[in-house]
Amino acid sequence: MQSKPYLTLADVKKMAAAAEAEAVAHNWAVTIAIVDDGGHLLWLQRLDGAAPLSSHIAPAKAKVAALGRRDTKGYEDMINNGRTAFGSAPFSEGMLEGGVPVVVDGHVIGAVGVSGVKSPEDAQVAKAGLAALTA
Repeated sequence: MQSKPYLTLADVKKMAAAAEAEAVAHNWAVTIAIVDDGGHLLWLQRLDGAAPLSSHIAPAKAKVAALGRRDTKGYEDMINNGRTAFGSAPFSEGMLEGGVPVVVDGHVIGAVGVSGVKSPEDAQVAKAGLAALTA
């Protein structure tokens, strides 16, 4: 039997704090979601001023990144480049840039999803959270 790493609550808090710091530094009102490898919600934080809808989109982005084992930008790019049928795939509401998987020792152990500002900015916040795990 193989073993793999997993996200602890301390890991999740560290990533959430770093993502929040990145958003606050740019005055971006976002929602930050962190999920485990099965897409199950471990953390949800809606910053002051973030749109209520972002509390649905951020976890969806995180779930898609975890289950798909890649950045959600790839899915958005596929759809925007003509593979519109991909928009009917499961969890299509999360196929927008702003979800990044957490990879440790080659294992996807979760993901961070962010929603509330422009997609590249959402991704920037998510990646700041991810970077805190390896710092």
